[in-house]
Amino acid sequence: MTATDLGPQELRVLVAVADEGAFSAAAARLGATQSAVSHAVRGIERKLGVVLFERGRFGARPTAAGERAAAHARRVLRMLQALAADARAAGTGEVRGPLRIAAFRSAALHLLPPALERLAERHPGIEVRVTVVRELGAGTAGEVAAGRADLGIAMLSGPPPAGLVGGVLLEEPYSLAHPAGAPDPRALPLVDWAENCGSYTRGWWAAQDWIPAATVSAEDDGAVLSMVGSGLGMAIMPALSLTGAPPAVEITDLGPERPYRSVGYVTTPELAATTAVRALIRTLRSLGPPSLERTKAQLRGV
Repeated sequence: MTATDLGPQELRVLVAVADEGAFSAAAARLGATQSAVSHAVRGIERKLGVVLFERGRFGARPTAAGERAAAHARRVLRMLQALAADARAAGTGEVRGPLRIAAFRSAALHLLPPALERLAERHPGIEVRVTVVRELGAGTAGEVAAGRADLGIAMLSGPPPAGLVGGVLLEEPYSLAHPAGAPDPRALPLVDWAENCGSYTRGWWAAQDWIPAATVSAEDDGAVLSMVGSGLGMAIMPALSLTGAPPAVEITDLGPERPYRSVGYVTTPELAATTAVRALIRTLRSLGPPSLERTKAQLRGV
């Protein structure tokens, strides 16, 4: 027997154990007994010829092979769902089923809502679930690669990671945010957060001799805005993060050499062909530039 003999129920067991980190918790999730789950995992390991989980008092921890296998299992199970949904759509013209989106915070707050509103108007049968993911490490693309999301709204600094496809939705400019009325905002301490920008912007950043090292580090861009509004310093932030900035925060253009951040989407090649993901991408592309123009207008009005 080989990996090609694995059935959907075995894939569900594999994913449940990887997600829950214990045979007992996976059994409760699946409505099975712990011994049945343990037996199923041993059978899967025999078919694959590799150990998928480290067993111990801590539970069941996926090995590197287990992480990879669970990612493939999630993607295969998702494609089985997509197969049924797309077949029904071909027969009825109605797009239905789940759509899982991973997005970084400011995209989830300011870019996704108008897109999801329009998507719901066109395809009310699509059931959207949005997970906010920090763009650190694997970030939103990692959620897609691991099979936990169908599409990620990501900060792009080059081609999508290996095995994924994607495209740019908008280029958002960076601006200087500082306490309103500050006489010399560039002389203020810098407030920053870890996922602020990628290598291109950091290169621009390093060339600016007026930007000091950050003296305050916040958890996210919302906390940065709050600190800037409280007079704790200035910050260099992209347009999405500055949408809806409070009156206590003033926004100053960084000039013609200001950096930009690319915001785009990533998905898998197989999901890119499904009706729900294609509908979302079309909607995002139709709203991308106008959304950015609205953001710029809001910034000008602050």
